[in-house]
Amino acid sequence: MQQSNTYILVFSAVLTIILGGLLSGANQFLKPFQDKQVELDTKKKILGAVMDISTIEDPNAILALYDERISSTVLDINGDVMEKDEKGNALVAEKIDFQKNHKKDIQTRPYPIFMFMNESNKEQVDAYIIPMFGAGLWDWISGFVALESDLNTVKGVAFDHKSETPGLGARITEEGVKARYIGKKIFDEQGTLQSVSMVKGEKGDPLDEHHIDGMSGATLTGKGVNAMLSDYFGYYSKFIEKTRNASAVVAEPVAEPVAEAQEVEVVEENI
Repeated sequence: MQQSNTYILVFSAVLTIILGGLLSGANQFLKPFQDKQVELDTKKKILGAVMDISTIEDPNAILALYDERISSTVLDINGDVMEKDEKGNALVAEKIDFQKNHKKDIQTRPYPIFMFMNESNKEQVDAYIIPMFGAGLWDWISGFVALESDLNTVKGVAFDHKSETPGLGARITEEGVKARYIGKKIFDEQGTLQSVSMVKGEKGDPLDEHHIDGMSGATLTGKGVNAMLSDYFGYYSKFIEKTRNASAVVAEPVAEPVAEAQEVEVVEENI
């Protein structure tokens, strides 16, 4: 039986509305679970930049560890705390979408910073973790780079990518490649920012404190990682400078007037 064009159009419209409603409902239902998974994945990467969590299988244990050891804030390009975005909304470091944030203007975007706190002294920062985002060979690459409390020595890194070549550029996620960064310096002896760069090729030769061995067949991915680190260390350079200067002032010893104190004691005894 042949149906009229009106019937076909109405049937198609109703079917589209019903299916669209079902898909929208499913998306709303699954969104909290998806957000929770994104949160867990991000926090695992942040912790993974400063400690080995490979043996922790319970997601709740990872989240509890994060809450116990990680403190966070948001900065502006000048290294000052940034509490609200351009719309007046409160900024939370963990809720910033790093990919979308990367597309914003360098001068106005928020810069999350994560602090790995000392286990016994919650006021002492053991490491600072800087989130990064950039371009690899085929698509985006990202990372979390942890610096020791001196804000110069690399404590660890955690890299990720969307579609780098397996066995080549995708090796940036391998433990052996990530370990090459540990102990490297981002500033030279004169205090000039040098970053840490991956060289071309993979020779295993000893390199200076600002360079690491490369990955064979993955030169373009290596260049993307180098650019990402150089850019973001630059973005956070004001914060690093201010924090290091503040630490130097606190650490500067204060001379005690020992001689004067002794003279006072002698006078009191004579009296």
